[in-house]
Amino acid sequence: MNKLTPTLIQRSLFAVLLAIVAVSANAQNTDPMRWEQVMQRFEEQDRMHAPPQGAIVLTGSSSIARWNDQAAAALAPLTVIPRGFGGSVMGDVLYHLERVALKYKPRAILIYEGDNDTSYNIPENKILGQLQEIIATIHKELPDTRIYVLSVKPSVLRENVWANAQIVNAGYQAIAEGDPLVYYVDVANPFLNADGSVMTDIFVDDNLHLNDMGNLIWGSSIRAALMPQEARHEK
Repeated sequence: MNKLTPTLIQRSLFAVLLAIVAVSANAQNTDPMRWEQVMQRFEEQDRMHAPPQGAIVLTGSSSIARWNDQAAAALAPLTVIPRGFGGSVMGDVLYHLERVALKYKPRAILIYEGDNDTSYNIPENKILGQLQEIIATIHKELPDTRIYVLSVKPSVLRENVWANAQIVNAGYQAIAEGDPLVYYVDVANPFLNADGSVMTDIFVDDNLHLNDMGNLIWGSSIRAALMPQEARHEK
């Protein structure tokens, strides 16, 4: 019979500890209440400068949040309300949907999530299920509002979960194909080289978030997706 040596016991305990830490970290990363102060800041902004109804809400994780100050110029003359909150996941948008989107009664809502979700090992079917819940809620509360779902973008930092992200992207596309008010926006392929590898000169030092060149590609892709429908509705 094999006996557990102290080294094996230590390794086993270390593995268990790592698993507990990972679960705890993911629980913190997916607790929607961690955004309460951010929601309050959005509400303070609304009190200072009331956003118009019938605009386009932009919400989602850091690739949207870091673009908040550039979005209006990049998408002009479209009227947009930037409500990105970096580090968020799809479940956060679902939980805070009223506060980041519905209350503005927008004509369109653009969502970027899935980037952090796949990095946190949230199952693909959970991400897609939460998106479907978001869409169902929007349809119920704002039946004429269009929904733009951005694909998960590739990045150097998260190449290890790119296969998972592609599964999520295929799910997003399938959902959009089955709903005339949902549009799939491909912001993944514009960041890939001809051989399918991710471009390396479009990120800041963390190899995750976009630099100026990356934001130009990002903004151009989003603009091209929105303009056919949204320009005609701009007052």
